[in-house]
Amino acid sequence: MDTMGIGSIAKRAGVSIDTVRYYEKNGLLAPQARLASGYRRYGGLELSRLRFIRRAQDLGFTLKEVRELLSLSGKRDVARVKRAAERRLADVEQRIAALDRVRAGLADLIAACPGHGRAQDCPILKALGAEDVE
Repeated sequence: MDTMGIGSIAKRAGVSIDTVRYYEKNGLLAPQARLASGYRRYGGLELSRLRFIRRAQDLGFTLKEVRELLSLSGKRDVARVKRAAERRLADVEQRIAALDRVRAGLADLIAACPGHGRAQDCPILKALGAEDVE
């Protein structure tokens, strides 16, 4: 594969040019080379790394966690990679549970609201304005 410019690698990885620059600034990605003009050049390894970063972020990994995963992938420490993924899954499950509680609360409020009448009688507004919300 020939080298490519920042626009090409960004397009092939499905990210913006600013995202590529951001990852470079944060030490997650480095160009393979720079031309005399200063233009960045990237190869297949950088494209693979960029896709890895994007996919990891799509799964909810923070940049710090992505950096750790990249480090672990170089060391082939599969057990630590698995533990990191398990931690991410536990976090996702906690967020889903919290969203389920929010959904149930909203559904209850919507069911209790007739959708007409005075604002001061609205159960939704009353619940939002209550001092002691559980």
